[in-house]
Amino acid sequence: MKKVLFSILLIGAGTFAHAQKSEVAAAKKEWGMFQLLGSNQPIEKSLESLNGGLKRTDAAITHEKTKDLPETWSYRALFASAIAVTDTVNIQNSIEKQKIAEEAIAKTKQLDTKGDEKDNLATAELNVNNALKVRAFAAYNKQDFESALKYFNEVTARNPNDTAMYLNAGIMARNLKNYPETIRNFKKVISLNSPNAKDLYLEVINLNLAEVKDTVAAMETIKEASAKFPDEMSFIQSEADLYIKKGDIAKSEEMLDKLIAKDPNNSVYQYLKGDVYYLQAVELQGKKNKLDPKNVKEANAISTQMAGLLDKALPFYLKAAELDPKSAAALEAQKRIYAFKNDTANYDKVSAKLKELNP
Repeated sequence: MKKVLFSILLIGAGTFAHAQKSEVAAAKKEWGMFQLLGSNQPIEKSLESLNGGLKRTDAAITHEKTKDLPETWSYRALFASAIAVTDTVNIQNSIEKQKIAEEAIAKTKQLDTKGDEKDNLATAELNVNNALKVRAFAAYNKQDFESALKYFNEVTARNPNDTAMYLNAGIMARNLKNYPETIRNFKKVISLNSPNAKDLYLEVINLNLAEVKDTVAAMETIKEASAKFPDEMSFIQSEADLYIKKGDIAKSEEMLDKLIAKDPNNSVYQYLKGDVYYLQAVELQGKKNKLDPKNVKEANAISTQMAGLLDKALPFYLKAAELDPKSAAALEAQKRIYAFKNDTANYDKVSAKLKELNP
């Protein structure tokens, strides 16, 4: 009697194991139907089908006979990842199914020593990436830049060569005024040889100067950009401008001389070269204003030095106005110098030109 009962139990166990294998087969069939009809049916219907397929794998992953089959886990990854990317209404459900998919992907890779499930794995991983992108763009459309940045960063962590996602992450960070994060993402896009590299270099330079207030980082970026784009004058101009702000006159002259040599008919470059000398004169004026009124000798010496610098600046401002007769900035600069020199005739002449520009 015991022997008969034991035989019945063994038969029952075999039948149950077969049932679990049929669950895997049914899951495969369900996936095939979803691929055939997925885009041609309502989302609710697709989710119903996908949830049904995922349920098929629930029992299969716990039974001794099927829990170590690579295909059990690869189809579980397919269903869960497809739900994650399809369910755009219930974000929490999408996130939960993504987690199930990621666990199933990891398990498949562990078990699939022959690589039989590589196509299913590729599809599941693509689904997970797309689920993150869908959430990111949905968050962006709701002006939830913080969540969008989080999702875009997750995508780039999974796919370190996705330039578009780094760019999107940078834009989200900029919207949040998180400038270090903006710079990090934009520099990553640049490192991947994006066609937008030149514009992004300028953006990074401007952010370092205007927002982060890091002139060292700005200069490093300028030099890197100039090395990559040696004929791009905007980087030479940025470098020269930074030297002027730092008070490194010799270096700023050197950079502006390069600019003028490349484009001698550029009014802006001529104006900036005039500024090299004019700004030094302004600094001296500040120093003179702080002197004791009795210190006439030193005051006169500073005035002489200022006059020499303004004499150096004037020809460049004149050239700038000659190249661009509508340059109010160049005319205003001339007017200031003529005022300092008490040159009434030229002061009046320039004032008249400015009135013509701005009646």
